[in-house]
Order: sequence, then structure tokens, then C-alpha cells
Amino acid sequence: MRVYFLGIGGTAMGNAAILLKKIGHSVSGSDSKIYPPMSKALDDSDIKCYLGYDSSRLESLFPDIVVVGNSISRGNSEIEWLLNENKILFISLPQLIRQYFLSKKECIVITGTHGKTTTASIAAHLLIQNECSPSWFIGGVPMGLESGAHIGEGKDFIIEGDEYDTSFFDKRSKFIHYTPNIVSINNLEMDHSDIFRDLEDIKRSFSHLIRIIPERGFLITNGDDSNIEELTKNIWCSLLKVGLNSNNDLVIVDFNENSDGSTFKLFFKGTLWAEISWSLPGIYNARNAAVAALSAGISFNKLNPDTLDLSSLSQFKGVRRRQEKLYESKDYIVIEDFAHHPTAIKEIVESKRNVYPKHHIIVCFEPRSNTSRSNLFQEAFIDVLALSDAILIGLFNLDRNEIGLGDEKLNRKYIVKKLRLLGKEADCFECNQHLLEHLILSLESKVSNRLPKLILFFSNGSFDGIMSKFVNHLAGIKK
Repeated sequence: MRVYFLGIGGTAMGNAAILLKKIGHSVSGSDSKIYPPMSKALDDSDIKCYLGYDSSRLESLFPDIVVVGNSISRGNSEIEWLLNENKILFISLPQLIRQYFLSKKECIVITGTHGKTTTASIAAHLLIQNECSPSWFIGGVPMGLESGAHIGEGKDFIIEGDEYDTSFFDKRSKFIHYTPNIVSINNLEMDHSDIFRDLEDIKRSFSHLIRIIPERGFLITNGDDSNIEELTKNIWCSLLKVGLNSNNDLVIVDFNENSDGSTFKLFFKGTLWAEISWSLPGIYNARNAAVAALSAGISFNKLNPDTLDLSSLSQFKGVRRRQEKLYESKDYIVIEDFAHHPTAIKEIVESKRNVYPKHHIIVCFEPRSNTSRSNLFQEAFIDVLALSDAILIGLFNLDRNEIGLGDEKLNRKYIVKKLRLLGKEADCFECNQHLLEHLILSLESKVSNRLPKLILFFSNGSFDGIMSKFVNHLAGIKK
């Protein structure tokens, strides 16, 4: 079958294209821009990618099916041709995943506002180490797995369940298309304000997912999250809860962290399951591990999930762009993270404050997602950024006019003013390059604080490449 991906440069779209190629289909696609590492991965898989959209090219290729990414909207020349001609079947990516990858598999859907990629990666890692040969489809780059997507010989298929909408023609959450046997909800907060009206709207979408779990299936939740609790009152499947409170089924006990990582214990139904020592920091990552362990454990042995061996957690290497340490010396530590929600930023800064109490913490934040560029979390951002010592706020410049923000756009100058009133060093910049220049000059200034510096970069995008430029500067490399 000849399959054409419209928007092939996205991580999920590109990984799906590569998987289809591996199972014998002819694959090509188009996108406005394709960046590494996906551009290299597609090239290594010998997949033809076209830059820009051209309806006449699509007509001449005339594939059997077109997969439409959720970044594609009306007005795209190839979409308009597909709709006008009505000659080629087009489907969304979640539809493709369900039809070609999930049949005859036991699907583990990992969901939640934060931590989906890390939790799904941990679950895949554990099942691999327990010789289950799982399949997975993860929206990130796990450092210990061969790629973000893989088809294994075993029964398990781990997939990151995104609540974002499916496509321009299907506004349901992506995870509604999957066929879950196990659903894990790690946390639930307001996000994606461009498609959800409020928290109740998001809860409604998660309730729809819960409704399609079969009676033989399992729902695994963060038992400490009250937003999830009300969704579990009338369910048809088994329910298991994870958390710090002793009334949960799987309880996290004796958590400690330092610069080498963290340690904690997991008790299942009152019995010690495992003592964990690993390189990931933060209680939130301990919770990610607990949710992943129970999800994988139930699939491994639903009667006795604690028979799953968790010793390999010490070997888990994490996920790229999730608290990835880019540089370390006695004077500077530089860490990059994908966080763009106030809660995620708060958890990370608090963790780093615990681990590095003598460091001067500098947060560089690029509001890039639709939600973070709106004023929905404006006051919350003030509170969480104030947990650091200095705050530099960048600017994401769109290639098009910003849609749907208007007067509701994030007021960066207001945030800076409030932070300064709290005694914090704070500034915002009209381009990210200016932020980089300011950061370098401030660190080199004779009046700069002499404490060792911890610099945290938060962005769910590229930050215009300033992170690597900064690291190269610190390392004395000129590029």
C-alpha cells in the first residue's frame, strides 16, 4: 500500500511513517519544515519527504491513503485538493495507529497532563527487561530505547495517550481512538486552552476514555489527585490507585533525592515490592515510575503485578529534553526540560532547590505552547517562577499571526514587574538571541553573584537553538 503523510515532520507522524515502512508499505510525505532528529530518522529509513505543499504533486503521486497530521488545517493546498476531488481516502494519525498497529495487541494507554512520555518510556523499559518484547509508540526520544516507536513480538503495546484533538476534521481527543486494556492517568489539570474551555471540559474527555475500558481491563490512577477521583465513581473495570497516601494500592514511601538521583520504596497492598535507586530526580518521577510499574505489572500478571522485576529501573536513562543535563562544571550546571505548564515547572524548580541548595538558580522560560502564550496561567507563572533566583523570559515568534490570543495574550512585562516586586532578578526579551546575550553578559559581569549557577531552560520547542549556543560558550567552543 502507498501511504502519504501530510505533516510528516512531526515526531508522532514521522515515527508512524517509519513503522509503516518497516512492515512493508511504500511511504512518503510532505511538510513545511522538517528538522533533526526526525529529518535524519526519515532519511535513514529511505522515506521520500517533500518540503512544502503542492496539490499537483499529490495528484501525480496519487497514494492509496493520506494520513493527515493534527497540525494541518483548512487552506492547506493538499487538503483542499483531497476534499474537492474526493478520490483518495484520508484518515487521522490515531485512526491509522488503531487500524495498523493496535489490532491483536493488549493496549496500555498512558495519559495525564504531565509525565506521559517519561511514564510510557519506563513501562516499555520494564517490559523489555522482563523479556516481554513489547511494542510502543511514544511522543519523545527515550534514551534507553532504540527509537520512539517499535513493533515487538509480544502482546503489549504501550502508547502515550494525548488528550489533544485528533485532526481538523475530528475534534475528539486522540486517545479516544485507541483500544485500551489498561489506562493510566498520572495527573489531571487544566491545559490546552485553545481546544478545552475549562477543566470540566478536559475531565469530560477523560471520562469518555474511561468508558471504553473493557470490563476485563484496568484503570490505574494517581490516587492523590482529587481531579481524577471524581471520574472513578462509576466504572466497569478494575481500579488501582498509586500515590503517597497510605490508602492507595501502590504507595511511594521514604523518598529522598540528591545530585545523583533519588531513592524510594514501593509497597503494593501493604507488602514491599521494591526498593528503588535510580538517576531520575523528583517525587513526580517517582510517581511516574510507580504508575509505569503498576501498568506494566498488571499486563505482566494481573493477579500478582508485583511479580514484575523492577530492579532494572536503576538502568533507566530517562528521556531527552526531560531534565536532560547539558553541561556541568564546578561553577555551572545547565539543564533542559520540556516543561511549559506551571505545575511541571514548580515541581522541577523545587526538586532542584532541594538537590542544589547552594546554587543560584536561573530560569530561562520560553512560553511556546498555545496555553502558555495565553494569560490563563499568568498569575500561576509568577508564583512558580518566583521559586528561582533569576528569571529570563524569551519570546516565541510564530511564522503566522497568533490566532485566538488577542487581549488574552500572556503579559510578560507584567510578570517581570511582579517578580521584581518580590525581589527577584527578572527580565523579558523580544527575541531569544537577546536573552542569550543577556545571560552570558550577566554571568561574566564583575558584580555577578559568585555562587555556583544552575541554569534551567524550559521550552516545549527549540528555544531558537540558544541552549546549545550557551553550552558551547561555557565549554569555550566557538561555532
